[in-house]
Amino acid sequence: MSRNLSAGRRVRPFLYASLIAALSTPFVSGVALANPQLMSEVDTQAATDIRYANFQQWLADFRQYAADQGISEATLSSAFDGVRYRERVLELDSYQPEFVRPIWEYLDTAVSSTRITNGREKFADHRGTALQMQQRFGVPAEIIVAIWGIESNYGSNFGDFSTLESLATLAYDGRRRDFARGELLAALRIIDEGDIAAEQMKGSWAGAMGHTQFIPSSFEAYAVDGDGDGRRDIWGSIPDVMASTANYLDKAGWQTGQPWGAEVRLPQGFDYAQTERRSSAEWRQQGVQAQQGELPDFDSAAIVIPAGAEGPAFLVGANFRAILRYNNATSYALAVATLADAIAQRDGIQHAWPRDKAPLTRDDIQELQRGLNRVGYSVGGADGVMGPNTRQGLRNFQRDQGLIPDGFATQELLEQLRRRSE
Repeated sequence: MSRNLSAGRRVRPFLYASLIAALSTPFVSGVALANPQLMSEVDTQAATDIRYANFQQWLADFRQYAADQGISEATLSSAFDGVRYRERVLELDSYQPEFVRPIWEYLDTAVSSTRITNGREKFADHRGTALQMQQRFGVPAEIIVAIWGIESNYGSNFGDFSTLESLATLAYDGRRRDFARGELLAALRIIDEGDIAAEQMKGSWAGAMGHTQFIPSSFEAYAVDGDGDGRRDIWGSIPDVMASTANYLDKAGWQTGQPWGAEVRLPQGFDYAQTERRSSAEWRQQGVQAQQGELPDFDSAAIVIPAGAEGPAFLVGANFRAILRYNNATSYALAVATLADAIAQRDGIQHAWPRDKAPLTRDDIQELQRGLNRVGYSVGGADGVMGPNTRQGLRNFQRDQGLIPDGFATQELLEQLRRRSE
């Protein structure tokens, strides 16, 4: 039997022959002539049958591959006997929202009053455990609780998809099959080591698991037995959840005793095109001031302006970068940081967000990228994502137009670029 794991789309000839024969019968042909809609349904079902049959063949191949990698037969049986192909996982994998959500709308949900209140209650309920992990790993207890809140709403919503079914479906037919195959094998190793039973391995459609939303490879690298029972249980043990979160941040470079950063006021004439990290002393020399109190003392810090020059500005250090290792999105890191501040009864963001700025759709961002390329500001492919190359190209365009080069894309800027491209 072939062990080629790239054969996920292979269709066996006898299945094609059977389907062709079925679709050639007088009954089906008559139905097709009289009712094209019903024939379409027959075609759809036929395609589904082929895909499911090929999934089962792929799964058999992968099962043998996993056995060759040392996974026990008992684990393979518990993991794969009865595993299903999940169409819903592929629907979610291919979903692309039309609008790119503004950061202030994300924070409205992620750091809502309800989540703050619940976070304070969870902190009170598990204070001893959170402080124990703070002492052990050097990560503040409120940061540990905040990540718990952002990742799974304190465990109330970490998903009920079978991790094995999700990853098997994605490995067979998803956008990143090689990645999913690696994660599926890691999931099998976790089961084989006795940390969790196959039927209890639950999480998101994308394979992120438990309270902490670790993917299997992150679990292998960072999950910790916090309660001393010999298992790493991020599904049912809060000590394991908190220890694993703190260990992740510790390994990501968390610096004990330092804050994540601070909201700041930028001086008139500030050069928004700066992307380099500098010491707090160097930023202070440029006129950067803390919104409240004094600037944190950082050896290497960056200025972050997630909504451009009209929105809040932040001086962020190594611990903000450690949060980004958990999820590499500024909005995510800022949500964790500000939720932690709120849980610890510290003040939130003071400067107002520019809520009057209409968000760009993905199509708008693609048009922006194509326009920047067309007028000489090379940003690479038009993928609809505001990555660093697009922001740098936009800054260069803004500077040459006599605008503040903050790299924040707006409808007004898109319209200017349209006019320039005419």
